[in-house]
Amino acid sequence: MAQTSTTTAGIDTSKAKLDIVVHGRDEGWEVANDLPGWRKLVQLLTKAGVKRVGIEATGGYERGVVEHLRAAGVIVLVLQPIQVKAFGRSRLRRAKNDTLDAALIAACAASLEEVRSAPDPRLAELAEQLTFLEQIEDDIKRFKTRLEHLDKPGLRRIVLDDIARLKARRLSQIRHIAKQLRAHHDLAVRLDLVMSIPGIGERTALALLVRMPELGRVSREEVAALAGLAPFDNDSGQYKGQRRIAGGRARLRRSLFAAALPAAFRWNKAVMALYARLTAAGKAHNAALIACARKLLIYANTVVQRGTPWTEKLLGV
Repeated sequence: MAQTSTTTAGIDTSKAKLDIVVHGRDEGWEVANDLPGWRKLVQLLTKAGVKRVGIEATGGYERGVVEHLRAAGVIVLVLQPIQVKAFGRSRLRRAKNDTLDAALIAACAASLEEVRSAPDPRLAELAEQLTFLEQIEDDIKRFKTRLEHLDKPGLRRIVLDDIARLKARRLSQIRHIAKQLRAHHDLAVRLDLVMSIPGIGERTALALLVRMPELGRVSREEVAALAGLAPFDNDSGQYKGQRRIAGGRARLRRSLFAAALPAAFRWNKAVMALYARLTAAGKAHNAALIACARKLLIYANTVVQRGTPWTEKLLGV
């Protein structure tokens, strides 16, 4: 595999500290995962001639250092854990500690020739707000499950009040995110384009724009793969296995599934026809629903790409 000529470092992230290793060298450091540590890291990287770094997504602990490094002009590749793990397996790497993990991340980042541009910082800010919205929705589901196992009227009333409170907070959060997004004209235009698609409401449209910054700038195949909605072959010799989806952006996929179900039964004629055709051909409900979610995503990618709202002409997309 070709290696980039740019000096690359890998960062292993934890809540308290960062372990850094420069690819191809014995050079490495440890700094605190806070603002003084990030400033020190920029100095160390600059002195070592490091132009870009790879860092593994760790559920948020990497966010601060990523933003700081990008603001300092360092190219940052945020790698998915499964991506780094697969790279390590391909090189038979079994030993594991923070320094070795940083070295593995550095090697993985160095092997990547294509570097995507940094995500829109405006959308990165909204991602945290969207995550909070998703957590509210998870809380609503938990309370509804709890309600199924309660018989006493007093306890049921308490839980019903909690559900009503959370639903009000959910609606308020959706409006808050939409207002922040619409403060930017270009993002407001994209939001309206996506919402022109029957079956995609404001909640799903917000998830598409925030969780998929590449929307409208990649092909239909790429957008499906990024969301984890592209079916992959599972064939070997005479064996023909069932095609399955894998990887991708789970939070976005959940939003698309939530929209695909009503779209397939009521709101979008094209998606309804797709669901009916697949189930008539013997496809299971879940498989048909995945195809419907993928179709909605492709429609969203197309309207943003073309800069024109939904029309019936998109039925063949």
